[in-house]
Amino acid sequence: MAYNIELADRVRESLSLVPDIRIEEKKMFSGLSFLVNDKMCINISHDNLMCRYNPDLEDEVSEKKGFLPMIMKGKQLKGYCYVEPTGFQKPDDFEYWIKLCLDYNPMAKSSKK
Repeated sequence: MAYNIELADRVRESLSLVPDIRIEEKKMFSGLSFLVNDKMCINISHDNLMCRYNPDLEDEVSEKKGFLPMIMKGKQLKGYCYVEPTGFQKPDDFEYWIKLCLDYNPMAKSSKK
């Protein structure tokens, strides 16, 4: 499971500033996932972010720099994407992706345990 440790630290630090959430780190999706309130929120996969967001925002999100669609079994999985480093190098861009994932988290379904 290869993931960028510095990127994981950035995500960890950013999430630690959010009040009233429970954060759990778990190795999954070939990287490190950050679960917020028992739901997968954001993941580090190699040097990319993997984001979970409101699928209704797909058109807007797909226009962002660094966006890569998440393909599973030959189909695009709406509400999930990878973001290449060019899409989150600037602090404002990085915070956009974190906020996008956190905004959807209360609506997201928990995975089965």
